[in-house]
Amino acid sequence: MELPKDFKEKYQFILKDEFQAFISSFDEPAVSGFRLNPFKIGSTQAEKILESKFGYYGKISGHSAAFLTGLAYSQEPAAQMVGEMAHPEAGMRVLDLCAAPGGKSTHLLSFLGESGLLVSNEISSKRAKVLVENMERWGSRNTVILNESPQKLAKTFPEYFDLIVVDAPCSGEGMFRKDPDAVQYWSQDYVRECAERQREILTEAVKMLAPGGKLVYSTCTWSPEEDEAQVEWLLREYPDFERQQEQKFWPHKFRGEGQFVSVLKDSRARVIPVKQGKSAKASKNSLTIEQRKLWQQFAEESLSVQLDGNLQLFADNLYILPKDLPDLSKLKIARNGLHLGVFKKNRFEPSYALGMALSASETVNHVELDELQFRAYLAGNTVKVEERLKNGWYQLLVQGNGLGFAKLVDSTVKNYYPKGLRRYD
Repeated sequence: MELPKDFKEKYQFILKDEFQAFISSFDEPAVSGFRLNPFKIGSTQAEKILESKFGYYGKISGHSAAFLTGLAYSQEPAAQMVGEMAHPEAGMRVLDLCAAPGGKSTHLLSFLGESGLLVSNEISSKRAKVLVENMERWGSRNTVILNESPQKLAKTFPEYFDLIVVDAPCSGEGMFRKDPDAVQYWSQDYVRECAERQREILTEAVKMLAPGGKLVYSTCTWSPEEDEAQVEWLLREYPDFERQQEQKFWPHKFRGEGQFVSVLKDSRARVIPVKQGKSAKASKNSLTIEQRKLWQQFAEESLSVQLDGNLQLFADNLYILPKDLPDLSKLKIARNGLHLGVFKKNRFEPSYALGMALSASETVNHVELDELQFRAYLAGNTVKVEERLKNGWYQLLVQGNGLGFAKLVDSTVKNYYPKGLRRYD
């Protein structure tokens, strides 16, 4: 790989005797990895990544049942170290500040489970849409996905989060093997520009960290200006911070791409979070008596689990929001909690997201699709089932994992797979 002269000179000075091994690593193929969702059914024979609780070496096809049902998520090994070192505890309030495309957020959910709260934020509207898709596929319930600037978030969530992950936009040196086009964007001026932007993001992130909370700062670069220098700046600016753990992943030392991760703790006394009460707009988004009746009827007939949270209506769409959220009315919301479904002409139609978030044990009626039926359904076709079943809503299962809800009418599964996700190969 042809690398910029300034880049090579910089790392020759930093790495000294290790420089040749470092440079030689760029001629090696990029290393792929994936994680398994601990809340889905399935296993793998792939080689385990020892540093990652849920991670494996290898590739997962974006056309596979494992990917499309949220069992597996493609994420290279070094990137998995961010979630591992963040390692949230059950019940925590967690913010993934720069969340797209969703690798860090889905990893954090692997530790949180259905407890606590995860706020996943992405400032880019286009990337926020990809984040929503990946989070829905993973089956997240206790998550709010926002599309905001750190400055606006800081006004809504002052000293709110127990854990904040800032996987900051960076010069991307650690991705050169994976994305060779990134090499042409690199320059020392770009590194300095990234470092300035990172400090702006961190300044807002600190405002949202609760006393006693933990801040995880990471980049996919090795640049000291973007890595160690930022941590030293944080420690100078915020004397209550203490460095707990720090690692840099080099391609000639670690079987993966590049990553820097630093874990800092706010040493101020931990406080018990104060309940925020109802959102200021909750009354405007409440259900009518008829709508509540339709939802309850569906829940009684189709669900074997009680969903925890606050029901809210946005247009005709029904969501269940995690409890104790502050007023989000001034923020751009990409997905407000778990989308349950939509009200249509005196009926309730369950959502794809709900069918992805629930396990088979949490639904009353489900239909398992074989490989041919699965491929036909992905392409937008109806599917015939041999077993004679009563008409109604069924959770579709593929290899035991949900693929949304669909209506069964006279042994035919109508197609409710989202049009934007359909695959015609």
